[in-house]
Amino acid sequence: MSGGCSSNDVEPFALMVMGDSMTPEFPDGAIIIVDQAAPCGPGAYAVIDYQGETTFRQYVERDGKKYLHALKGDEDDIELVEKYTVRGVVIQQKFKRKVTHYDWSPVSKSH
Repeated sequence: MSGGCSSNDVEPFALMVMGDSMTPEFPDGAIIIVDQAAPCGPGAYAVIDYQGETTFRQYVERDGKKYLHALKGDEDDIELVEKYTVRGVVIQQKFKRKVTHYDWSPVSKSH
């Protein structure tokens, strides 16, 4: 099996959020668990390699374009115009004893 954001031989990893660009959802010092096999779709909180840097932002699609969006709001979105690599998608965070889970799996619309 090849390509994409999914693979059977990858393990989740942990990172510490540094800075406040992803506040209020991810405060400075929060620990995030990044799943390398999780699907990276619009709205996902992703760790992406782009232009020689690894960045943690929200992945957004608007008007046929792809962006990295900082939640704080005082930073410009980064348009993904060159090749990029998705390192993984945040599935959990822990900050001051509070654990938050994120599920990016496709949701069935039928009930």
